[in-house]
Amino acid sequence: MAGARKPKRRSKGRIRTIARRGLMLVLSSPSGAGKTTLSRMLLKSDPSVELSVSVTTRPRRANEKHGRDYRFIQKPQFEKMVEKGELLEWAEVFGNFYGTPRAPVERALAAGRDVLFDIDWQGTQQLREKARGEMASIFVLPPSIPELERRLRVRALDEEPVIKGRMAKAGDELSHWAEYDYVVINDDIGRAFEEVTQILAAERLKRERQTGLSAFVRGLQAKL
Repeated sequence: MAGARKPKRRSKGRIRTIARRGLMLVLSSPSGAGKTTLSRMLLKSDPSVELSVSVTTRPRRANEKHGRDYRFIQKPQFEKMVEKGELLEWAEVFGNFYGTPRAPVERALAAGRDVLFDIDWQGTQQLREKARGEMASIFVLPPSIPELERRLRVRALDEEPVIKGRMAKAGDELSHWAEYDYVVINDDIGRAFEEVTQILAAERLKRERQTGLSAFVRGLQAKL
C-alpha cells in the first residue's frame, strides 16, 4: 500500500563475549520438596549447565539409568575413591553412600560450564569448606509439612518405612536452611524455577567469575 512505512530493522550490534569460569550451583531440600524436579527443568532449559553425576552404593531404581542419574558402584570401590581423594564430597544417607567425583567437575568449571549439584546439607558443607568462592547454594523449602508428605506418597518411589524415615529426617534437614546463600519456597514449581534461574543469572555476573573482564576493561581504556 502506497505510503506505508516499512518496519525498522533492529540493530543487532556486536555480541559481547567475556570469558568466565563456571560455578557450582547447589540445590538442597528435604526429600519431596522439589529439588530434583527443579534440577531437571534447569538442565533441560540451559545448555551451559551440566549435572554432577554422583556415585552411590544404593540399589538402582527402576526408572534410573547408570551414568545419567547416578553411577552405581559397590561399597569397596566407593571406599577406594574416598581414600584416594577422588571425591569432592561424600555422605552416608539412609545407610547408603553418595559422593561427587572431583575430576569431571574441575574440567567443566575450567571450560566455563556450570555444574549443578543435587545434594544434601552434609555435602554442601564439604563443598563450602573446599571451594566457597566457586559455589552458590539454594535451599528449597516445601510450602507445608502435609504437602511434603503428600508429594512423597504421590511419587510412589519408596515403601512406607522409607517414607516415614524421610519425614523423620526432614526436621534435621530443615534445621540447616540458614546455611545456604538463597532460599526458594516451592509452592508453585513454575515460580520456583523462575527464581532459581534468576539466581543463576546473577551469580554468573559476579566480577570474580568473569575471568576475561580485566582484559575487556583494559581494551576499553586503551580506546580513551
